[in-house]
Amino acid sequence: MPTPTLMHNYGERTLTLVRGEGNYVWDDRGRRYLDAISGIAVCGLGHCHPKVTEALHEQAATLLHVSNLYNIPPQQQLADRLAYLSGMDNVFFSNSGAEANEAAIKLARKLGNERGLATPQIVVMEGAFHGRTLATLTATGNEKVQRGFAPLPEGFLRVPFNDVEAIERLAEQHSDIVAILVEPIQGEGGVRIPARDYLIKLRALCDQRNWLLMLDEIQTGNGRSGKMFAYQHMGIVPDVLTTAKGLGNGVPIGACLARGKAAQLFTAGSHGSTFGGNPLACRAGLAVLDTLQGEWLIERAEKMGAQLLQSLQIRLGNCPAVVDIRGLGLMIGIELRRPCGELVEQAREQGLLINVTANNVLRLLPPLTLTDSECQQLAADIGTLIQQFTLQAV
Repeated sequence: MPTPTLMHNYGERTLTLVRGEGNYVWDDRGRRYLDAISGIAVCGLGHCHPKVTEALHEQAATLLHVSNLYNIPPQQQLADRLAYLSGMDNVFFSNSGAEANEAAIKLARKLGNERGLATPQIVVMEGAFHGRTLATLTATGNEKVQRGFAPLPEGFLRVPFNDVEAIERLAEQHSDIVAILVEPIQGEGGVRIPARDYLIKLRALCDQRNWLLMLDEIQTGNGRSGKMFAYQHMGIVPDVLTTAKGLGNGVPIGACLARGKAAQLFTAGSHGSTFGGNPLACRAGLAVLDTLQGEWLIERAEKMGAQLLQSLQIRLGNCPAVVDIRGLGLMIGIELRRPCGELVEQAREQGLLINVTANNVLRLLPPLTLTDSECQQLAADIGTLIQQFTLQAV
């Protein structure tokens, strides 16, 4: 159990995990669990992947940290790879997704200031989650996580997710908008997937209005959606892209990528990070990309995700407790008719780690290394879990 010396911002934690291998973790009593949440979309390669472990051992024995006062070869190599895979021009490395989004927000504000705007505005979405720093907390569309931290920074205009017309109306009222910040799929918001043409229309609107389209792919990136980045399903390219989570497979690393005019906004001294892009984190990132591509895991995420989604729909399609089953790649949400937080503990009793978000959405983010048999077992376990949950309400 946590001691009083730990701040109590994570609530009560009743499970102690001490070891991981592949798609499983073990607790301090030796019990094994299938990890279907992957550290909240972080361990896309599972736990202790040999290629990542080897890279970390080698780098730890060579050079851990020097700061960004000096050239860092793995940092340049990782930037080159990410730019190629994303269609972007350049990269700023940070330590987390929130920091990557902070960099994106600063890029938008710098553009606004260069245009002579006193209070440049960024359009953000209801139900969004972008982080817990003050700026990203403000961009987040969740009053619960904002409560108690006023005054929040200005410069954000909120509209409903998946509603292009609302942004168009907003544009007629505000001449100081410089960017749209949006998740291709809202993760913390309940695995909410917009209309197929939503990002395409946002791209066109940003082109028309001379705004930056900034995509938060902290959770959807690094192969989880069945593409390297989710926007690649729609054939568009953003101006600013943020990613983190699965990029380091457990080693903290974030990245803010930019292209075109956005790629020229930061100059020496504009922004920085002591630890961002250090040799260890970048070696981890390179090992992750090597593995994603070398083992065809991005394509596997698309295949396994479709298979898991179909199995869940067959098992639960007529279940009265289920509102919707939705997903893209290995990012799946099962929306239920009532709050379902107790499912987390019930799943643990079955040897399964899951997550509930938005109060009533069971969220699955299994490793991209999920096997066929594990996929079948996961669908069966979730089906049984929700059927039992339905009976509890009778």
